[in-house]
Amino acid sequence: MDIYSFLDLTLLDASATERDIVSLCNEALTNNYKSVCINSCYVLLANQLLRKTPVKICSVVGFPLGAMSTAAKVFEAKKAIEDGADEIEMVINIGLLKSRNYMALLKDIIDVKLAIGKKPLKVIIEINKLSKNEVIKACEICLDAKADYIKTCTGIGTKGSTLTSVKIIKKTIKDQAKIAASGNINDIETAKKYIELGVESIGTNPEIKKSKAKIVSKVY
Repeated sequence: MDIYSFLDLTLLDASATERDIVSLCNEALTNNYKSVCINSCYVLLANQLLRKTPVKICSVVGFPLGAMSTAAKVFEAKKAIEDGADEIEMVINIGLLKSRNYMALLKDIIDVKLAIGKKPLKVIIEINKLSKNEVIKACEICLDAKADYIKTCTGIGTKGSTLTSVKIIKKTIKDQAKIAASGNINDIETAKKYIELGVESIGTNPEIKKSKAKIVSKVY
């Protein structure tokens, strides 16, 4: 198994510099990562480095809280695509979910999905802030909105993914969408367990070791 083909090399720190992004892209090319995942302000720079290469560019929008307006998420997503993003990763509005304002939450995701056309959309549901029933409901709404991936969490201020949470997501969505995971995935054996459950994308930071012996994952 080529573990790197499942990994999204991620750098979302507020202090990340242009030089950091260049290093990120170079490492992704050297080790054949699936993609780089970055803040939208750096998509244009990443595109200059990665266009015409197999490495995809994923831009986050509404990150990390998901609590901004739908219009703001749509604008950010459109701009990221214009700058060269290959896929968009958005955070759901957790407050709307907990308020049971399911129609507003559905519209939030649909509007971003429509804004990016055929580009893949990953939706982060932030499992550590949700009950089991809320995870299931979030997944159902993501399916209704035609999300391409459902992602476990941002990894910021949370404990990260669990195998149990992935099993709940998989049971809910079956094969109607793909699963992405991040956080608490710190070595190759753990990553393989997630992949065996059906996870197709794993976020990790630039400190992953070239030896492939260990994933040092401060995954977002």
